Amino acid sequence: MRTWKATIDLTKACGFTLIEVMVVIVIVGILASVAIPSYTDYVVRGKLVDAHTALADYRVRMEQFYQDNRQYNTGTTTTCGMAVPTSRFFDLSCTPGASPSQTYTATAEAKAGQGLGSADDFVFTIDHMNARATTKFYGATSTQTCWLSKQGASC
Repeated sequence: MRTWKATIDLTKACGFTLIEVMVVIVIVGILASVAIPSYTDYVVRGKLVDAHTALADYRVRMEQFYQDNRQYNTGTTTTCGMAVPTSRFFDLSCTPGASPSQTYTATAEAKAGQGLGSADDFVFTIDHMNARATTKFYGATSTQTCWLSKQGASC
């Protein structure tokens, strides 16, 4: 009968060297330094759509209100004639012109603590003429006559 012995040959290398591990860590660090800012920007762009959608929907509802009442406010208040929609990421407001109002401006301002930076870092408006504007973008004052959704973009 034959018996087998298990032997370990210590002359052969097993595992990784410190240099190999450090190279992998450097590669992962470089990939993360590129991927994390891109992902963060992607998430912010997704949240900006919430303001654009809410303002566009509000404008349609304001035009329906105008068709029924021939003005954008009720005539007895200083607010627009309808309730302003709510948004998870933005505070929406509406400012009518003088009563009886034939004009209005609806505004969406970023809320603090919602992944969009400080409060009011993003401000979008729309008015009775469907004129869209970005008045603040990533905290900087803007004069763009459209709703921006990406850094470096223009109308």
